[in-house]
Amino acid sequence: MTAIGGRVALLASVLGLLLLGPGVGAGTPAANSPRPVSTYSIVARDPATGEFGVAVQSHWFSVGSVVTWAEAGVGAVATQSFVEVSYGPRGLRLMGDGKTATEALRELVAKDPHPEVRQVAFVDAAGRVAAHTGEGCIPGAGHRKGTGYSVQANLMLTNEVPEAMARAFENASGPLAERLLAALEAAQKVGGDIRGKQSAALLVVRAEATDRPWTDRLIDLRVEDHEHPVAELARLLRLHQAYEKMNRGDEAVAEGKLNLALAEYSAAEEMFPDNDEFVFWHAVTLVTNDRVSESLPLFARAFRMNPNWMILVPRLVEVGQLPDDPELVGRILAVGPQASLSK
Repeated sequence: MTAIGGRVALLASVLGLLLLGPGVGAGTPAANSPRPVSTYSIVARDPATGEFGVAVQSHWFSVGSVVTWAEAGVGAVATQSFVEVSYGPRGLRLMGDGKTATEALRELVAKDPHPEVRQVAFVDAAGRVAAHTGEGCIPGAGHRKGTGYSVQANLMLTNEVPEAMARAFENASGPLAERLLAALEAAQKVGGDIRGKQSAALLVVRAEATDRPWTDRLIDLRVEDHEHPVAELARLLRLHQAYEKMNRGDEAVAEGKLNLALAEYSAAEEMFPDNDEFVFWHAVTLVTNDRVSESLPLFARAFRMNPNWMILVPRLVEVGQLPDDPELVGRILAVGPQASLSK
């Protein structure tokens, strides 16, 4: 049998097992899909902040729901190719129990009846990385490990993707999320997935777990089905950053730091000037801090973008989020389209 014929036979055999689904018989791989899921991904630990992240793009629906795994204080995992999802939660559990990335990955690969079709990467709490690309992964397939990160790809148009991703990540600056995104963008520029594009995901968690686990996941963004998923993921990341500014503004208000709050709100508006939510709540903050004259142009702008904000104004009075002052409410509503009041 030729080398090509052997590979085709191997993949056909594995495909047959996968189509039967998990639990069919001894040695059957518990994969979610009979086809290669994910095409290029990166796992990394930020040496400056200690944050862990994983990002991925694929010509496959909802790739983030199966490929990306991370836990604060533990590490991150990407599991792809003929994907075995259990590498994610099991890998994190092993690393959480004290095993290094290499030890955890080696243990799971040893127990996998079909490691030849898996592609997996781990980064642990100390920034150690481990990666596996099985010989049955569809070319172009490969990975490259660097200090605190691993990039991996399969089913690529060319073999240039891992090197392009590594170079982009190493040369990028800024927060971890932006550098992960730079790696995805670089992969696409050199051809990316031979099948095209469909979904992408970005996950970043804290360096250390807290007693408020719901805050440990810093960024969790998914593009499930889009013509340009990486570009859309970049837009969502920027929108996430704008909402973070709004959140910091709210925190500053609670601490009595009005000038800081207004600066954060203004920065968010500059990033997304057409976001009426930002404009409206900025105006509300001004009113509740006796800066009514400054608020009116913002209310007028918000009302033009979405007249339903006018309906909300009296409701905010009812729950104490605006002063119970009919004259003030009248001044606010007077700057908007009057037809909206009849709703």
